[in-house]
Amino acid sequence: MAIELFPEITRVIGREADRLGVDAYIVGGVVRDFFLQRPCTDIDIVCIGHDNGGEVHIGIELAKASSRALGGSKVSVFKNFGTASFRIDNSKLKNDNSADTANNSQFSILNSQLELEFVGARRESYSRDSRKPIVENGTLEDDQRRRDFTVNALAVCINHDRYGELVDPFGGIRDLDQGILRTPLDPDITFSDDPLRMMRALRFAAQLGFRIDDSTFEAIARNAKRIEIVSAERITVELNKIILSPNPSLGLKLMQKCGLMQLILPEISALQGVETVDGRGHKDIFYHTLQVLDNICLTPSPSPTDFQDFDGPDKSSKPKHNQENLQDFQDLAKRETNGNLWLRWAALLHDIGKPGVKRYDPKQGWTFHGHEARGAHMVKRLFKRLRLPLGAEERYVEKLVMLHMRPIILSEDIVTDSAVRRLLFEAGDDIDDLMLLCNADITSKNPDKVRKHKANFELVKQKLVELEERDRIRNFQPPVSGEDIMTTFGIGPCHEIGTIKDAIKDAILDGKIPNERDAAWHMMLDLADTLGLKPVNN
Repeated sequence: MAIELFPEITRVIGREADRLGVDAYIVGGVVRDFFLQRPCTDIDIVCIGHDNGGEVHIGIELAKASSRALGGSKVSVFKNFGTASFRIDNSKLKNDNSADTANNSQFSILNSQLELEFVGARRESYSRDSRKPIVENGTLEDDQRRRDFTVNALAVCINHDRYGELVDPFGGIRDLDQGILRTPLDPDITFSDDPLRMMRALRFAAQLGFRIDDSTFEAIARNAKRIEIVSAERITVELNKIILSPNPSLGLKLMQKCGLMQLILPEISALQGVETVDGRGHKDIFYHTLQVLDNICLTPSPSPTDFQDFDGPDKSSKPKHNQENLQDFQDLAKRETNGNLWLRWAALLHDIGKPGVKRYDPKQGWTFHGHEARGAHMVKRLFKRLRLPLGAEERYVEKLVMLHMRPIILSEDIVTDSAVRRLLFEAGDDIDDLMLLCNADITSKNPDKVRKHKANFELVKQKLVELEERDRIRNFQPPVSGEDIMTTFGIGPCHEIGTIKDAIKDAILDGKIPNERDAAWHMMLDLADTLGLKPVNN
């Protein structure tokens, strides 16, 4: 039975391939995602000439011909790599074929703007100190052999005579059915050649809920140090995809277990472990952190054995156990989740300051005083190292890490208007995200404690709404500006201006005066008088 893989697109490309005398195959992630019914943003086409492997320009020629036939955009050509790509407006194809219900169901998993990339079949070889391959012309099997995982080595022919024929030399369909990630070749070679594939394995495990084959995972652990030849930018791309996955804890637990976490995010790796003194231990901050991150994503966190347990489960039960949980995971992945990457980063980093301030007190037990300030100070250095953006995104994460204890402290104490106003002022427009983070931070196994925290949290949130509506504190600027003070008293920039502005701000936040210009103006005059400042005649 032929596999009808986006026929409105692939049959057109197939006709152009036949006209040029080229064998053409849809390969890689798009085939995998077709079977999994996951959204598709790009289609990769491998081209093979009939002269024993073809020539580099074959993919470029087919790309140009296909773009003309599909009404695509201008073709981008990369001669050094023998690749070419263009975009098409998928919505137009949908409208042109609206009567075909079966095909339109396939269009539902295609992006409206679709990228098509063409390349000649190739084989690759690597040097020890670089992940950049030496590329030569090759066969389809060469091209499939160089792929990272069997589920990404699937190919579907789109030429007329063999249209829809699946080529699966490494058992990729079987691994898709069982939810297994394996490498086509010896995993030690695969990961040593291109160490970024190790991060991709963890990413696919987190995105798809797949289990990494034991021998494949063991090879990741053996080759973990090889990640040092990969640029921080490329690692961070994969790390962000793990963090944005339906249950990021899956990938991050594997990252810790195989040794990559210590090399890439040592601040998170350092959170694992429980220290005990006089029979009193603290919670494992690593697993608490991953629970908070999963809570932020609004999806339940699977148990550590649900999808990946390398400590020796019963081998005979693996396939059935994995298949049952794979379906559960895919159901979870369809739920709406919080897609704010930087809020997820804040959840991941919110407790990174704890190891540096951890102390044991015989009366209080374990304390982590000041860990929020320590953690906030660490954020920028971590962002720099990982080549994450250092603008508004970094400041947002730093702010949430710094403030994440404030609503929790309020919920445990008497909720005063003054404290809530100050929280609103400091959090500004990020107050809603801060409250989401703090709510996610409640991970106690004691249901009574959780109910108490959440009930108190509701009081804090109610106060936030009431005071914001009444006092308009969020992002407020004192009603009297520095320029007002200088003009009124005929002075230039000086220390007294800051003293007056701060006193007015504090009075508003403490509820001593309303957030109104008249009240602030009268207070300015009184304060200035105590400082020996007199108004000048206008």
